[in-house]
Amino acid sequence: MIDYRERISELKERRGAVIVAHNYVEGEVQEVADFVGDSLELSLKARELQASVLVFCGVRFMAETAKILSPASVVLHPVPGAGCPMAEMASGESVARYRREHPETVLVAYVNTTAAAKAEVDICCTSANAERIVGGIESGREVMFLPDRNLGANVSRSLGRRLELWPGFCPTHNRIVPETVREMRRQYPGVELLVHPECVPEVVSLADAALSTGGMLRYVRESSARRFLIGTEHGILHRMRKENPGKEFIGLSPVVTCPNMKKLTLDSIVSALETMEPRVELPEPLMERARRPIERMLAVR
Repeated sequence: MIDYRERISELKERRGAVIVAHNYVEGEVQEVADFVGDSLELSLKARELQASVLVFCGVRFMAETAKILSPASVVLHPVPGAGCPMAEMASGESVARYRREHPETVLVAYVNTTAAAKAEVDICCTSANAERIVGGIESGREVMFLPDRNLGANVSRSLGRRLELWPGFCPTHNRIVPETVREMRRQYPGVELLVHPECVPEVVSLADAALSTGGMLRYVRESSARRFLIGTEHGILHRMRKENPGKEFIGLSPVVTCPNMKKLTLDSIVSALETMEPRVELPEPLMERARRPIERMLAVR
């Protein structure tokens, strides 16, 4: 029987590789990673390290973003079929068409978009900085927020500003419904509830806080509370429990699982490092165009 962890360690040393893993992948994959975090955090870490080989354990758009920010690195995405349904709801072609039809509208793209879509927009944002990015756009301008209508609606409500919303959503977070939240509140009275802002506004309004994955990790680390209800993909519970021994983390529902994140496995990492495939390859002109809205976001303080 193959000892996957030992084999990954051997191959990583041989290839001079760095493994990064998203907060939502399986715990055993997080354990072999050099860095665990959210998608942009990992891409920025990759850019900082300038690793010759980067193994990105997350969904496709995340690996693309890592390649955009580290074009000289060989970026391996162990399971090419691990895509993001929400990102795929805004194709580059459809975003380009919207841009042609609405030339005066500012296009703000959540980083959960394909490279082709990023190449057509003005600026990117994350779930953590979306309010700051949108709030920095002059009030008289029309804004299209894409692809997540839920995150956009939550930003719109928080800022009191009307936004055009692309009809996309995260199927995993959309499975969290108000009825489930109310039932869990009844079962766990007084327990703090944290949800991701990709949830529908009705769910966000029932939570104690709506936070990015990084925001959730900081919140539970700094809070004096001992129990938390967590409304996001269950992969994050592994890291929460590891970093906060003595605290209890309860997932809102078993259905809050991303099947694409779970496609990343130890054997797929071994295969990628053995074969140096599948590689993320993007045309240089596309990467250059897609890099600009990311850099504009990073310039906002």
